[in-house]
Amino acid sequence: MTFSEENYLKAIYHLTSHSNSGVSTNAIAEMMETKASSVTDMLKKLSDKDFVNYKKYQGVSLTESGKLEAKMIVRKHRLWEVFLVEKLDFSWDEVHEIAEQLEHIKSEKLINKLDDFLGNPTEDPHGDPIPDAKGRIIAIEKQLLSELVPHQSGVCVGVKDTSSAFLKYLDKQEIALGSTIDFISKETFDLSLKIKVDGKELTISNKIASNLFVKLL
Repeated sequence: MTFSEENYLKAIYHLTSHSNSGVSTNAIAEMMETKASSVTDMLKKLSDKDFVNYKKYQGVSLTESGKLEAKMIVRKHRLWEVFLVEKLDFSWDEVHEIAEQLEHIKSEKLINKLDDFLGNPTEDPHGDPIPDAKGRIIAIEKQLLSELVPHQSGVCVGVKDTSSAFLKYLDKQEIALGSTIDFISKETFDLSLKIKVDGKELTISNKIASNLFVKLL
């Protein structure tokens, strides 16, 4: 597969991970920042290789082989993120772009050795699950902080937005994976939340709360 084909498979995988139905070419085009006509051309190629189910004007979905290929790309990406953070002291807001390049390395032996070297982690630095060598994923029980009600508490286990700007904001507010978050109250005017993070009180916007995953305590 070409790098471009791998990027498309990964994009379709992410778009369909929270939906049982297919995704539109327009949604893929938006995620890939390209024209719908270019997406259509690529989908035909991927369909010929039996990686996607594609019919014009209908949703696109991954075949079983396409899903496994996508999971292996995601596996490589997230393992490299763990390596960069744990072994090379990169911060969690620096690793995504580098992992985007490293995920295209073809050597299965290298990735499996990397997995063993890291102690077979099940989550990346952003709390996302890492598929194992057979594509199996350990599900993480989590929900968005914005969905909690006052007086509930949880542990931060992931982020929905992995952009550098958002992760730097969390660093500034001292919110990290493993932080205990107590939901105190919600403002009816703008839906901002008053919370405690490891005992420290602060107010965050609903947009921030809608991008933080927690596991209820």
